[in-house]
Amino acid sequence: MSHSVEVVKVNGLDLAVTVAGEGRPVILLHGFPDSATLWRHQIPRLVAEGYRVIAPDLRGFGASSRPADVAAYRLPMAVSDVAKIAALFAGGRAHVVGHDWGAAVAWMYASMMPAKVDHLVALSVGHPATGLSPSIEQRARSWYVLLFQFPDVAEELLRADDWRLMRQIVAEEGDVERYVADLARPGALTAGLNWYRANLAPALELTPARATLPVHAPTLGVWSSGDRLIAEEAMTGSARFVHGPWRYERIDGAGHWIPLDAPGPLGDLLLDFLGSHESVLPAVGRRRRF
Repeated sequence: MSHSVEVVKVNGLDLAVTVAGEGRPVILLHGFPDSATLWRHQIPRLVAEGYRVIAPDLRGFGASSRPADVAAYRLPMAVSDVAKIAALFAGGRAHVVGHDWGAAVAWMYASMMPAKVDHLVALSVGHPATGLSPSIEQRARSWYVLLFQFPDVAEELLRADDWRLMRQIVAEEGDVERYVADLARPGALTAGLNWYRANLAPALELTPARATLPVHAPTLGVWSSGDRLIAEEAMTGSARFVHGPWRYERIDGAGHWIPLDAPGPLGDLLLDFLGSHESVLPAVGRRRRF
């Protein structure tokens, strides 16, 4: 499969964007601590089925710029990045697929710019409104978010003893060796943690009006039973904030990094859903095992 990585100037930053294929555009948005490499199994399959894939390294990650200001990592800034990338590579309107922080960006992008989103797929992370009153279970799973709020202290603890704590947080899942190598680059770890500091600091409150904006695009939410970081409640609860067709799928056995753990089932879901004009399943979908 041929693809190119283009570096484009967006909002004063250099953002690396992987572009492959021709056809209906699909924007793929990764989370922490990933890059567009997360989508290496999905890109060739989507291209083979006639899609044009646009997968940026979000600000602070991969080969993209790492601004120093914490405020530069607020979600609306990332939404603006996606809008400009869509204008450059997708003619303004596209399917949008996001995982982890990329899912948070995708939800906000779809709710704030409904005319620019064809279908929305959110992996692991639910609609932002579901995070306004998390359960005790979710608070327990998110303990590391509090640690990440302490500049320098968090960086020191995560790097210590060959990144032992970082490895424990991700439970040695995903591309853990790639993560360690990537985060060891100057400024990369702080840039990744700044996503949490800019959006999840205890002193911050997501504006209720913005947090509860509905999504009108056909939406697929996917959660995996082996996810140690995010509870299922956030994804199933997202149905309340989707005013378009809603579909939920649970993949049994996969961990948090669904694109890596379940590339076959996820690829099937993407091709089935993105090729549809509306959801054909009820809010509580089928379980899939691989």
